[in-house]
Amino acid sequence: MELKHKSKIMTEGEKAAPARAMLRAVGMNDQDFNKPIIGLASGWSTITPCNFHLNSLTEKVEKGVYEGGGFPQIFGTITVSDGISMGHEGMKFSLVSREVIADSIEVVSSAQRFDGLVAIGGCDKNMPGALIGLARMNIPSIFVYGGTILAGSHNGNDVDIVSIFEAVGKYQAGKISKDELIAIEKAACPGPGSCGGMYTANTMASAIEAMGMSLPNGACMPAVHAKKSAEARQAGTQVIELIKKGITPQKIISKSALENAIVVGLALGGSTNMVLHLLAIASSIGVDLNINDFDRLADKVAHIADLKPSGKYVAADFDRIGGIPILMKYLWQKGLIKTDLITCTGETVEHNLKEINNLDFDKQKVIYPIEKAFRSTGPIVILKGNISPEGCVAKVSGLKVTEITGSAKVFDSEIEAFNSIKAEKIKKGNIVIIRYEGPKGGPGMQEMLSVTAALMGQGLGEDIGLITDGRFSGGTHGMVVGHVSPEAQDGGVIAIIENDDTITISAEKKLIHLHLTDEEIKSRLEKWKKPNIKYQRGIMAKYAKTVSASSEGAVTDKF
Repeated sequence: MELKHKSKIMTEGEKAAPARAMLRAVGMNDQDFNKPIIGLASGWSTITPCNFHLNSLTEKVEKGVYEGGGFPQIFGTITVSDGISMGHEGMKFSLVSREVIADSIEVVSSAQRFDGLVAIGGCDKNMPGALIGLARMNIPSIFVYGGTILAGSHNGNDVDIVSIFEAVGKYQAGKISKDELIAIEKAACPGPGSCGGMYTANTMASAIEAMGMSLPNGACMPAVHAKKSAEARQAGTQVIELIKKGITPQKIISKSALENAIVVGLALGGSTNMVLHLLAIASSIGVDLNINDFDRLADKVAHIADLKPSGKYVAADFDRIGGIPILMKYLWQKGLIKTDLITCTGETVEHNLKEINNLDFDKQKVIYPIEKAFRSTGPIVILKGNISPEGCVAKVSGLKVTEITGSAKVFDSEIEAFNSIKAEKIKKGNIVIIRYEGPKGGPGMQEMLSVTAALMGQGLGEDIGLITDGRFSGGTHGMVVGHVSPEAQDGGVIAIIENDDTITISAEKKLIHLHLTDEEIKSRLEKWKKPNIKYQRGIMAKYAKTVSASSEGAVTDKF
Protein backbone atom coordinates (compact mmCIF):
# COMPACT_ATOMS: atom_id res chain seq x y z
CA MET A 1 0.00 0.00 0.00
CA GLU A 2 1.16 3.54 -0.70
CA LEU A 3 2.00 5.28 2.57
CA LYS A 4 1.84 9.05 2.52
CA HIS A 5 3.31 10.06 5.83
CA LYS A 6 4.82 8.48 8.91
CA SER A 7 5.39 4.82 8.13
CA LYS A 8 7.43 5.62 5.03
CA ILE A 9 9.46 8.20 6.96
CA MET A 10 10.15 5.73 9.79
CA THR A 11 11.99 3.36 7.46
CA GLU A 12 14.13 5.93 5.68
CA GLY A 13 17.66 6.51 6.94
CA GLU A 14 19.41 7.52 10.08
CA LYS A 15 17.44 10.76 10.50
CA ALA A 16 14.48 8.64 11.59
CA ALA A 17 16.44 7.10 14.47
CA PRO A 18 15.35 9.64 17.15
CA ALA A 19 11.70 9.25 16.17
CA ARG A 20 12.00 5.46 16.17
CA ALA A 21 13.61 5.60 19.60
CA MET A 22 10.69 7.57 21.03
CA LEU A 23 8.14 5.32 19.33
CA ARG A 24 9.78 2.22 20.78
CA ALA A 25 8.99 3.72 24.17
CA VAL A 26 5.25 3.73 23.33
CA GLY A 27 5.25 0.12 22.17
CA MET A 28 6.43 -0.02 18.56
CA ASN A 29 8.94 -2.58 17.33
CA ASP A 30 10.91 -3.12 14.13
CA GLN A 31 7.95 -4.69 12.33
CA ASP A 32 5.60 -1.88 13.34
CA PHE A 33 7.72 0.73 11.55
CA ASN A 34 6.61 -0.79 8.25
CA LYS A 35 2.90 -0.59 9.13
CA PRO A 36 0.56 2.32 8.42
CA ILE A 37 0.26 4.55 11.47
CA ILE A 38 -3.35 5.47 12.22
CA GLY A 39 -4.23 8.43 14.42
CA LEU A 40 -7.33 7.94 16.56
CA ALA A 41 -8.78 11.34 17.48
CA SER A 42 -10.93 10.66 20.52
CA GLY A 43 -13.42 13.14 21.95
CA TRP A 44 -13.65 11.15 25.19
CA SER A 45 -14.40 13.10 28.34
CA THR A 46 -16.50 12.69 31.46
CA ILE A 47 -18.19 16.09 31.18
CA THR A 48 -21.18 14.93 29.12
CA PRO A 49 -23.14 11.71 28.48
CA CYS A 50 -22.53 12.27 24.77
CA ASN A 51 -18.83 11.51 25.20
CA PHE A 52 -18.18 9.71 28.45
CA HIS A 53 -18.28 6.25 26.82
CA LEU A 54 -16.03 7.13 23.87
CA ASN A 55 -12.92 5.69 25.53
CA SER A 56 -14.37 2.18 25.17
CA LEU A 57 -15.29 2.81 21.52
CA THR A 58 -11.80 4.16 20.85
CA GLU A 59 -10.36 0.95 22.27
CA LYS A 60 -12.52 -1.00 19.81
CA VAL A 61 -11.20 1.11 16.92
CA GLU A 62 -7.68 0.48 18.23
CA LYS A 63 -8.26 -3.30 18.08
CA GLY A 64 -9.59 -2.99 14.56
CA VAL A 65 -6.50 -1.11 13.41
CA TYR A 66 -4.25 -3.83 14.85
CA GLU A 67 -6.35 -6.51 13.16
CA GLY A 68 -6.16 -4.68 9.85
CA GLY A 69 -2.36 -4.55 9.96
CA GLY A 70 -1.83 -0.99 11.17
CA PHE A 71 -0.43 0.62 14.29
CA PRO A 72 -2.88 2.90 16.17
CA GLN A 73 -1.97 6.00 18.14
CA ILE A 74 -4.65 7.62 20.30
CA PHE A 75 -4.78 11.34 20.95
CA GLY A 76 -7.41 13.53 22.53
CA THR A 77 -9.50 16.35 21.20
CA ILE A 78 -11.98 18.47 23.11
CA THR A 79 -15.72 18.66 23.54
CA VAL A 80 -18.17 21.18 24.93
CA SER A 81 -21.53 20.00 26.23
CA ASP A 82 -24.19 22.12 24.58
CA GLY A 83 -26.86 21.00 27.04
CA ILE A 84 -24.75 21.95 30.06
CA SER A 85 -23.53 25.24 28.59
CA MET A 86 -27.00 26.28 27.43
CA GLY A 87 -28.54 29.45 28.85
CA HIS A 88 -25.39 31.11 30.22
CA GLU A 89 -22.13 32.58 28.96
CA GLY A 90 -20.67 29.13 28.42
CA MET A 91 -22.83 28.64 25.32
CA LYS A 92 -20.76 31.30 23.54
CA PHE A 93 -17.91 28.78 23.49
CA SER A 94 -19.86 25.95 21.83
CA LEU A 95 -19.46 26.89 18.17
CA VAL A 96 -15.88 27.97 18.88
CA SER A 97 -15.19 24.40 19.98
CA ARG A 98 -15.92 23.21 16.42
CA GLU A 99 -12.90 25.18 15.21
CA VAL A 100 -10.72 24.02 18.11
CA ILE A 101 -11.59 20.38 17.35
CA ALA A 102 -10.76 20.83 13.65
CA ASP A 103 -7.55 22.71 14.41
CA SER A 104 -6.40 20.17 17.01
CA ILE A 105 -6.89 17.25 14.62
CA GLU A 106 -5.00 19.14 11.91
CA VAL A 107 -2.16 20.10 14.28
CA VAL A 108 -1.58 16.65 15.76
CA SER A 109 -2.00 14.80 12.47
CA SER A 110 0.29 17.16 10.58
CA ALA A 111 2.99 16.99 13.23
CA GLN A 112 2.83 13.21 13.69
CA ARG A 113 2.51 12.45 9.95
CA PHE A 114 -0.20 9.80 10.28
CA ASP A 115 -1.06 7.59 7.32
CA GLY A 116 -4.75 7.49 8.22
CA LEU A 117 -7.23 8.85 10.71
CA VAL A 118 -10.30 7.72 12.61
CA ALA A 119 -12.18 10.36 14.62
CA ILE A 120 -14.55 9.29 17.39
CA GLY A 121 -17.03 11.92 18.58
CA GLY A 122 -20.29 12.45 20.40
CA CYS A 123 -21.66 15.91 21.21
CA ASP A 124 -22.92 18.38 18.60
CA LYS A 125 -19.70 20.10 17.48
CA ASN A 126 -17.64 16.90 17.48
CA MET A 127 -19.06 15.82 14.13
CA PRO A 128 -18.48 18.95 12.01
CA GLY A 129 -15.26 19.75 13.85
CA ALA A 130 -13.88 16.30 13.13
CA LEU A 131 -15.03 16.36 9.50
CA ILE A 132 -13.35 19.71 8.90
CA GLY A 133 -10.14 18.33 10.38
CA LEU A 134 -10.31 15.08 8.38
CA ALA A 135 -11.10 16.96 5.17
CA ARG A 136 -8.19 19.34 5.62
CA MET A 137 -5.73 16.50 6.25
CA ASN A 138 -7.03 14.50 3.26
CA ILE A 139 -5.50 11.20 4.31
CA PRO A 140 -7.71 8.05 4.42
CA SER A 141 -10.20 8.67 7.19
CA ILE A 142 -13.45 7.51 8.83
CA PHE A 143 -15.68 9.14 11.42
CA VAL A 144 -17.27 7.05 14.20
CA TYR A 145 -20.27 8.54 15.99
CA GLY A 146 -20.64 7.67 19.66
CA GLY A 147 -24.34 6.99 19.19
CA THR A 148 -27.64 8.29 20.45
CA ILE A 149 -28.95 8.17 23.99
CA LEU A 150 -32.01 6.07 24.73
CA ALA A 151 -35.19 7.92 25.66
CA GLY A 152 -36.07 8.32 29.31
CA SER A 153 -39.56 7.57 30.59
CA HIS A 154 -41.83 9.70 32.77
CA ASN A 155 -45.46 8.79 33.47
CA GLY A 156 -45.41 6.45 30.50
CA ASN A 157 -44.12 9.10 28.08
CA ASP A 158 -40.71 9.34 26.42
CA VAL A 159 -38.67 12.30 27.68
CA ASP A 160 -35.30 13.72 26.70
CA ILE A 161 -33.12 16.77 27.29
CA VAL A 162 -35.49 19.10 25.41
CA SER A 163 -38.31 17.91 27.70
CA ILE A 164 -36.35 19.50 30.55
CA PHE A 165 -36.00 22.89 28.89
CA GLU A 166 -39.71 22.93 28.06
CA ALA A 167 -40.59 21.76 31.57
CA VAL A 168 -38.72 24.80 32.92
CA GLY A 169 -41.02 27.03 30.85
CA LYS A 170 -44.08 25.15 32.12
CA TYR A 171 -42.89 25.50 35.70
CA GLN A 172 -42.29 29.25 35.24
CA ALA A 173 -45.81 29.55 33.82
CA GLY A 174 -47.27 27.68 36.80
CA LYS A 175 -48.37 24.73 34.66
CA ILE A 176 -46.41 22.07 36.57
CA SER A 177 -45.07 21.76 40.11
CA LYS A 178 -41.44 21.81 41.14
CA ASP A 179 -41.69 18.12 42.04
CA GLU A 180 -42.87 17.38 38.51
CA LEU A 181 -39.97 19.38 37.06
CA ILE A 182 -37.46 17.44 39.17
CA ALA A 183 -39.06 14.12 38.22
CA ILE A 184 -38.66 14.92 34.51
CA GLU A 185 -35.07 16.04 35.17
CA LYS A 186 -34.24 12.70 36.79
CA ALA A 187 -35.78 10.68 33.97
CA ALA A 188 -34.56 12.54 30.90
CA CYS A 189 -31.01 11.20 30.44
CA PRO A 190 -30.82 7.49 31.38
CA GLY A 191 -27.29 6.77 30.13
CA PRO A 192 -24.58 7.45 27.56
CA GLY A 193 -25.13 8.92 24.11
CA SER A 194 -26.06 12.18 22.43
CA CYS A 195 -29.48 13.85 22.66
CA GLY A 196 -32.08 11.42 21.38
CA GLY A 197 -34.23 13.33 18.89
CA MET A 198 -33.26 14.52 15.43
CA TYR A 199 -31.36 17.35 17.09
CA THR A 200 -27.96 18.60 15.99
CA ALA A 201 -25.83 15.58 16.98
CA ASN A 202 -28.05 13.01 15.29
CA THR A 203 -28.66 15.32 12.33
CA MET A 204 -24.94 15.73 11.71
CA ALA A 205 -24.24 12.03 12.27
CA SER A 206 -26.93 11.29 9.68
CA ALA A 207 -25.46 13.83 7.27
CA ILE A 208 -21.97 12.37 7.64
CA GLU A 209 -23.24 8.85 6.98
CA ALA A 210 -25.20 10.14 3.98
CA MET A 211 -22.11 11.82 2.51
CA GLY A 212 -20.14 8.60 2.91
CA MET A 213 -17.67 9.48 5.68
CA SER A 214 -18.94 6.99 8.27
CA LEU A 215 -19.91 3.34 7.95
CA PRO A 216 -23.53 2.46 7.14
CA ASN A 217 -26.07 2.20 9.99
CA GLY A 218 -23.98 4.09 12.55
CA ALA A 219 -25.74 7.46 12.63
CA CYS A 220 -28.81 6.62 14.70
CA MET A 221 -27.60 3.53 16.55
CA PRO A 222 -27.91 3.71 20.35
CA ALA A 223 -24.62 4.27 22.16
CA VAL A 224 -25.21 1.22 24.38
CA HIS A 225 -25.91 -1.17 21.47
CA ALA A 226 -23.38 -3.98 20.93
CA LYS A 227 -23.47 -3.14 17.20
CA LYS A 228 -21.95 0.27 18.00
CA SER A 229 -18.85 -1.44 19.40
CA ALA A 230 -18.70 -3.68 16.32
CA GLU A 231 -18.95 -0.62 14.06
CA ALA A 232 -16.03 1.02 15.88
CA ARG A 233 -13.89 -2.08 15.46
CA GLN A 234 -14.81 -2.31 11.77
CA ALA A 235 -13.81 1.33 11.27
CA GLY A 236 -10.31 0.46 12.52
CA THR A 237 -9.90 -2.28 9.94
CA GLN A 238 -11.60 -0.35 7.16
CA VAL A 239 -9.29 2.66 7.34
CA ILE A 240 -6.42 0.31 6.38
CA GLU A 241 -8.43 -0.71 3.31
CA LEU A 242 -8.90 2.95 2.41
CA ILE A 243 -5.12 3.40 2.49
CA LYS A 244 -4.70 0.44 0.14
CA LYS A 245 -7.24 1.94 -2.28
CA GLY A 246 -6.02 5.53 -1.92
CA ILE A 247 -9.47 6.81 -0.93
CA THR A 248 -9.25 10.10 0.94
CA PRO A 249 -11.91 12.50 2.28
CA GLN A 250 -11.63 14.89 -0.64
CA LYS A 251 -12.48 12.00 -2.99
CA ILE A 252 -15.62 11.35 -0.91
CA ILE A 253 -16.81 14.84 0.10
CA SER A 254 -17.87 16.20 -3.26
CA LYS A 255 -20.66 18.72 -3.80
CA SER A 256 -22.93 15.81 -4.78
CA ALA A 257 -22.08 14.01 -1.52
CA LEU A 258 -22.88 17.15 0.47
CA GLU A 259 -26.15 17.47 -1.43
CA ASN A 260 -27.01 13.88 -0.44
CA ALA A 261 -26.38 14.93 3.16
CA ILE A 262 -28.70 17.92 2.77
CA VAL A 263 -31.45 15.81 1.19
CA VAL A 264 -31.30 13.28 4.04
CA GLY A 265 -31.28 16.06 6.65
CA LEU A 266 -34.31 17.74 5.09
CA ALA A 267 -36.25 14.48 4.83
CA LEU A 268 -35.55 13.83 8.52
CA GLY A 269 -36.57 17.32 9.66
CA GLY A 270 -33.07 17.87 11.02
CA SER A 271 -31.44 20.76 12.84
CA THR A 272 -30.91 24.20 11.33
CA ASN A 273 -27.30 23.85 12.47
CA MET A 274 -26.87 21.50 9.52
CA VAL A 275 -26.78 24.57 7.27
CA LEU A 276 -23.95 26.18 9.21
CA HIS A 277 -21.89 23.00 9.54
CA LEU A 278 -22.19 21.68 5.99
CA LEU A 279 -21.22 25.10 4.65
CA ALA A 280 -18.17 24.98 6.92
CA ILE A 281 -17.16 21.46 5.83
CA ALA A 282 -17.48 22.48 2.18
CA SER A 283 -15.47 25.65 2.78
CA SER A 284 -12.63 23.68 4.40
CA ILE A 285 -11.79 22.01 1.07
CA GLY A 286 -13.07 24.60 -1.38
CA VAL A 287 -16.27 22.83 -2.46
CA ASP A 288 -18.68 25.36 -3.95
CA LEU A 289 -21.67 24.89 -1.64
CA ASN A 290 -23.67 27.96 -0.63
CA ILE A 291 -26.82 28.83 1.26
CA ASN A 292 -28.86 28.96 -1.96
CA ASP A 293 -28.20 25.25 -2.51
CA PHE A 294 -30.19 24.48 0.64
CA ASP A 295 -33.06 26.55 -0.71
CA ARG A 296 -32.93 24.79 -4.10
CA LEU A 297 -32.92 21.31 -2.58
CA ALA A 298 -35.62 22.17 -0.03
CA ASP A 299 -37.99 22.85 -2.93
CA LYS A 300 -37.61 19.20 -3.99
CA VAL A 301 -37.41 17.27 -0.71
CA ALA A 302 -40.40 16.50 1.51
CA HIS A 303 -40.25 16.20 5.29
CA ILE A 304 -41.23 12.57 5.89
CA ALA A 305 -39.83 11.64 9.34
CA ASP A 306 -41.95 11.74 12.50
CA LEU A 307 -39.00 12.53 14.74
CA LYS A 308 -38.52 14.88 17.67
CA PRO A 309 -38.49 17.83 18.19
CA SER A 310 -41.56 18.29 15.98
CA GLY A 311 -42.59 14.62 15.90
CA LYS A 312 -43.11 11.63 18.18
CA TYR A 313 -40.10 9.39 17.82
CA VAL A 314 -36.39 9.43 18.68
CA ALA A 315 -33.35 8.33 16.71
CA ALA A 316 -33.26 4.89 18.36
CA ASP A 317 -36.75 4.22 16.97
CA PHE A 318 -35.49 5.18 13.51
CA ASP A 319 -32.52 2.83 13.93
CA ARG A 320 -34.88 -0.07 14.67
CA ILE A 321 -36.54 0.24 11.27
CA GLY A 322 -33.28 0.42 9.33
CA GLY A 323 -31.87 3.91 9.91
CA ILE A 324 -30.12 5.99 7.26
CA PRO A 325 -29.60 3.15 4.72
CA ILE A 326 -33.30 2.30 4.48
CA LEU A 327 -34.20 6.00 4.16
CA MET A 328 -31.53 6.54 1.49
CA LYS A 329 -32.81 3.50 -0.42
CA TYR A 330 -36.26 5.11 -0.51
CA LEU A 331 -34.88 8.51 -1.51
CA TRP A 332 -32.84 6.80 -4.25
CA GLN A 333 -36.00 5.15 -5.56
CA LYS A 334 -37.60 8.60 -5.68
CA GLY A 335 -34.65 10.03 -7.63
CA LEU A 336 -33.55 12.37 -4.85
CA ILE A 337 -29.99 11.22 -4.15
CA LYS A 338 -26.96 10.44 -6.30
CA THR A 339 -25.61 6.91 -5.96
CA ASP A 340 -22.47 6.81 -8.13
CA LEU A 341 -20.37 8.38 -5.36
CA ILE A 342 -17.53 6.63 -3.53
CA THR A 343 -17.84 6.19 0.25
CA CYS A 344 -15.60 5.12 3.12
CA THR A 345 -16.71 1.51 2.59
CA GLY A 346 -14.56 1.64 -0.54
CA GLU A 347 -17.73 1.14 -2.57
CA THR A 348 -20.32 3.44 -4.09
CA VAL A 349 -23.55 4.56 -2.50
CA GLU A 350 -25.40 2.31 -4.95
CA HIS A 351 -23.36 -0.73 -3.95
CA ASN A 352 -23.99 -0.01 -0.27
CA LEU A 353 -27.76 0.32 -0.79
CA LYS A 354 -28.65 -2.30 -3.37
CA GLU A 355 -29.17 -5.11 -0.82
CA ILE A 356 -31.00 -2.88 1.70
CA ASN A 357 -34.67 -3.74 2.26
CA ASN A 358 -37.36 -1.42 0.98
CA LEU A 359 -39.30 0.67 3.47
CA ASP A 360 -42.52 -1.05 4.54
CA PHE A 361 -44.90 1.76 5.42
CA ASP A 362 -47.42 -0.68 6.92
CA LYS A 363 -44.99 -1.98 9.52
CA GLN A 364 -43.55 1.26 10.89
CA LYS A 365 -44.68 4.84 11.55
CA VAL A 366 -41.36 6.69 11.79
CA ILE A 367 -40.95 7.39 8.05
CA TYR A 368 -43.96 8.31 5.91
CA PRO A 369 -44.31 8.02 2.15
CA ILE A 370 -43.71 11.25 0.25
CA GLU A 371 -47.37 11.27 -0.74
CA LYS A 372 -48.29 11.63 2.95
CA ALA A 373 -45.42 13.93 3.93
CA PHE A 374 -45.65 16.25 6.93
CA ARG A 375 -44.56 18.99 4.55
CA SER A 376 -44.24 18.65 0.79
CA THR A 377 -41.09 20.78 0.73
CA GLY A 378 -38.13 20.94 3.08
CA PRO A 379 -38.74 21.97 6.69
CA ILE A 380 -35.61 24.15 6.69
CA VAL A 381 -36.32 27.35 4.78
CA ILE A 382 -33.87 30.03 3.69
CA LEU A 383 -35.45 33.47 4.10
CA LYS A 384 -34.26 36.71 2.58
CA GLY A 385 -35.41 40.31 2.80
CA ASN A 386 -34.31 43.69 4.04
CA ILE A 387 -33.49 42.29 7.50
CA SER A 388 -31.24 39.59 6.04
CA PRO A 389 -30.23 40.08 2.39
CA GLU A 390 -27.53 37.40 2.67
CA GLY A 391 -30.03 34.86 3.97
CA CYS A 392 -31.18 33.42 7.28
CA VAL A 393 -32.62 30.09 8.37
CA ALA A 394 -36.04 29.04 9.67
CA LYS A 395 -37.30 25.58 10.59
CA VAL A 396 -41.03 25.13 10.10
CA SER A 397 -41.52 21.42 10.77
CA GLY A 398 -44.61 20.76 12.85
CA LEU A 399 -45.90 24.32 12.56
CA LYS A 400 -49.50 25.10 11.65
CA VAL A 401 -48.71 28.80 11.29
CA THR A 402 -45.78 29.61 8.99
CA GLU A 403 -46.37 33.34 8.54
CA ILE A 404 -46.64 36.05 11.16
CA THR A 405 -46.69 39.84 11.18
CA GLY A 406 -46.19 41.47 14.54
CA SER A 407 -44.56 44.15 16.64
CA ALA A 408 -40.90 43.90 17.59
CA LYS A 409 -39.64 43.41 21.14
CA VAL A 410 -35.91 44.04 20.95
CA PHE A 411 -33.14 42.60 23.15
CA ASP A 412 -29.38 43.00 22.82
CA SER A 413 -28.57 39.63 24.37
CA GLU A 414 -30.07 36.20 24.98
CA ILE A 415 -30.17 36.67 28.74
CA GLU A 416 -32.16 39.91 28.45
CA ALA A 417 -34.72 38.11 26.32
CA PHE A 418 -34.90 35.13 28.67
CA ASN A 419 -35.49 37.34 31.71
CA SER A 420 -38.29 39.16 29.88
CA ILE A 421 -39.91 35.85 28.89
CA LYS A 422 -39.55 34.56 32.44
CA ALA A 423 -41.36 37.68 33.65
CA GLU A 424 -44.12 36.90 31.08
CA LYS A 425 -43.65 40.21 29.26
CA ILE A 426 -43.82 38.62 25.79
CA LYS A 427 -47.36 38.47 24.40
CA LYS A 428 -49.12 36.92 21.43
CA GLY A 429 -48.26 38.68 18.21
CA ASN A 430 -44.82 39.85 19.33
CA ILE A 431 -41.70 39.33 17.22
CA VAL A 432 -38.81 38.83 19.63
CA ILE A 433 -35.50 40.22 18.31
CA ILE A 434 -32.30 38.91 19.91
CA ARG A 435 -29.24 40.58 18.41
CA TYR A 436 -25.51 40.98 19.02
CA GLU A 437 -25.40 37.19 19.38
CA GLY A 438 -23.89 36.46 15.95
CA PRO A 439 -20.48 34.90 15.28
CA LYS A 440 -18.70 38.22 15.90
CA GLY A 441 -21.19 40.00 18.10
CA GLY A 442 -21.72 37.25 20.69
CA PRO A 443 -19.09 36.33 19.96
CA GLY A 444 -19.73 32.65 19.34
CA MET A 445 -23.30 32.61 17.97
CA GLN A 446 -24.82 30.90 20.97
CA GLU A 447 -27.96 28.78 20.79
CA MET A 448 -31.30 30.03 22.09
CA LEU A 449 -32.87 26.82 23.41
CA SER A 450 -33.58 28.26 26.85
CA VAL A 451 -35.49 31.12 25.23
CA THR A 452 -37.43 29.06 22.72
CA ALA A 453 -38.18 26.26 25.19
CA ALA A 454 -39.49 28.81 27.71
CA LEU A 455 -41.77 30.25 25.04
CA MET A 456 -43.03 26.76 24.16
CA GLY A 457 -43.53 26.01 27.84
CA GLN A 458 -45.68 29.13 28.18
CA GLY A 459 -47.78 28.05 25.19
CA LEU A 460 -46.55 30.81 22.86
CA GLY A 461 -44.77 28.65 20.28
CA GLU A 462 -47.36 29.25 17.53
CA ASP A 463 -48.26 32.80 18.51
CA ILE A 464 -44.98 34.72 18.41
CA GLY A 465 -41.98 35.02 16.10
CA LEU A 466 -38.32 35.13 17.07
CA ILE A 467 -35.45 36.51 14.99
CA THR A 468 -31.78 36.38 15.94
CA ASP A 469 -28.30 36.62 14.46
CA GLY A 470 -27.48 33.79 16.85
CA ARG A 471 -28.60 30.23 16.25
CA PHE A 472 -30.85 27.55 17.67
CA SER A 473 -30.48 24.15 19.22
CA GLY A 474 -31.53 21.21 17.10
CA GLY A 475 -34.19 20.76 19.77
CA THR A 476 -35.79 24.12 19.00
CA HIS A 477 -39.17 24.35 17.33
CA GLY A 478 -41.54 27.24 16.77
CA MET A 479 -41.71 30.22 14.39
CA VAL A 480 -38.05 31.09 14.86
CA VAL A 481 -35.45 32.51 12.47
CA GLY A 482 -31.71 32.37 13.08
CA HIS A 483 -28.35 33.00 11.39
CA VAL A 484 -29.45 36.49 10.29
CA SER A 485 -26.72 37.85 8.04
CA PRO A 486 -25.27 40.44 8.07
CA GLU A 487 -25.30 40.27 11.86
CA ALA A 488 -25.80 43.24 14.16
CA GLN A 489 -22.09 43.54 14.95
CA ASP A 490 -21.42 44.06 11.25
CA GLY A 491 -24.07 46.74 10.93
CA GLY A 492 -26.83 44.53 9.58
CA VAL A 493 -30.38 45.87 9.56
CA ILE A 494 -31.18 43.76 12.64
CA ALA A 495 -29.00 46.27 14.56
CA ILE A 496 -31.41 49.18 13.97
CA ILE A 497 -34.78 47.50 14.65
CA GLU A 498 -36.68 49.30 17.43
CA ASN A 499 -39.42 48.24 19.80
CA ASP A 500 -42.86 48.20 18.15
CA ASP A 501 -41.51 48.18 14.58
CA THR A 502 -43.67 45.93 12.41
CA ILE A 503 -42.03 42.80 10.99
CA THR A 504 -43.23 39.98 8.74
CA ILE A 505 -41.83 36.45 8.71
CA SER A 506 -43.19 34.23 5.93
CA ALA A 507 -41.87 30.74 5.31
CA GLU A 508 -44.10 30.32 2.28
CA LYS A 509 -42.84 33.52 0.63
CA LYS A 510 -39.30 32.92 1.99
CA LEU A 511 -39.41 36.46 3.29
CA ILE A 512 -38.20 38.36 6.35
CA HIS A 513 -39.18 42.01 6.16
CA LEU A 514 -38.98 45.12 8.32
CA HIS A 515 -41.85 47.46 7.45
CA LEU A 516 -39.76 50.61 7.05
CA THR A 517 -38.84 52.57 3.96
CA ASP A 518 -35.35 52.24 2.52
CA GLU A 519 -34.78 55.87 3.48
CA GLU A 520 -35.69 55.26 7.14
CA ILE A 521 -33.45 52.19 7.30
CA LYS A 522 -30.58 54.16 5.76
CA SER A 523 -31.11 57.00 8.24
CA ARG A 524 -31.03 54.66 11.24
CA LEU A 525 -27.93 52.86 9.96
CA GLU A 526 -26.11 56.18 9.58
CA LYS A 527 -26.77 56.89 13.27
CA TRP A 528 -25.74 53.40 14.41
CA LYS A 529 -22.42 53.01 16.23
CA LYS A 530 -20.54 49.75 16.12
CA PRO A 531 -19.98 48.37 19.65
CA ASN A 532 -16.66 47.07 20.87
CA ILE A 533 -16.01 43.33 20.67
CA LYS A 534 -16.98 41.92 24.07
CA TYR A 535 -13.68 40.09 24.63
CA GLN A 536 -10.25 41.69 24.25
CA ARG A 537 -8.02 38.71 25.03
CA GLY A 538 -8.03 34.96 24.59
CA ILE A 539 -9.79 32.63 22.24
CA MET A 540 -13.03 34.63 22.00
CA ALA A 541 -11.19 37.76 20.91
CA LYS A 542 -9.29 35.77 18.27
CA TYR A 543 -12.51 34.13 17.12
CA ALA A 544 -14.42 37.41 16.81
CA LYS A 545 -11.63 38.91 14.70
CA THR A 546 -11.31 35.98 12.30
CA VAL A 547 -14.78 34.40 11.97
CA SER A 548 -16.74 34.75 8.74
CA ALA A 549 -20.47 35.43 8.38
CA SER A 550 -22.94 32.70 9.32
CA SER A 551 -24.08 32.65 5.67
CA GLU A 552 -20.56 31.36 4.89
CA GLY A 553 -20.52 28.77 7.67
CA ALA A 554 -18.91 30.93 10.39
CA VAL A 555 -15.43 29.62 9.58
CA THR A 556 -12.18 31.08 10.87
CA ASP A 557 -9.84 30.54 7.92
CA LYS A 558 -11.60 32.46 5.17
CA PHE A 559 -9.51 35.60 4.91
